[in-house]
Amino acid sequence: MRTKEPIEDYQVEQGLDGTTAEHAGFGRRKFISLCLGGVGALALSGFAAVVYPLFRYYLVPHSTQSSAATFQIPLNDLVPGEAKFFEFNGSAAVLLKKQDGSVVALSAVCPHLGCIVQWEQNKQDFLCPCHAGYFTADGAVISGPPPRPLAKLPFSVANNIVTVG
Repeated sequence: MRTKEPIEDYQVEQGLDGTTAEHAGFGRRKFISLCLGGVGALALSGFAAVVYPLFRYYLVPHSTQSSAATFQIPLNDLVPGEAKFFEFNGSAAVLLKKQDGSVVALSAVCPHLGCIVQWEQNKQDFLCPCHAGYFTADGAVISGPPPRPLAKLPFSVANNIVTVG
């Protein structure tokens, strides 16, 4: 009596070089799947690399001070080379005591598209993270797309108190 052999045994395709799919390592579908997976991983990491800084820096730096028509801080609370962000008249602002001891009060809103600039202490300049606009400690444009400097805010120093507004 003759036994029936499974059909699968006879349906092995051979390549031009005589190798079968099970001996070739992996086929075309697996190769394309791996390539698409790699491209997807690169795209996702690129997307994350762009979105995370924008998400992080686009937010107004938090301050314990409330938004008001004036902002006051003791001059001794300002450390040379460090920026103090606060909210002033409903918008982000920054006080900076420069290395030479002079004080600068600026709007922290980039004039290009309204992103909030960040102080880069190691470089002693401001960076707009949205389009890489750079500003000096005085607010002047160094490079990038911003059309004008950061707006200067009126301030005074009396009795060792800095008053903005």
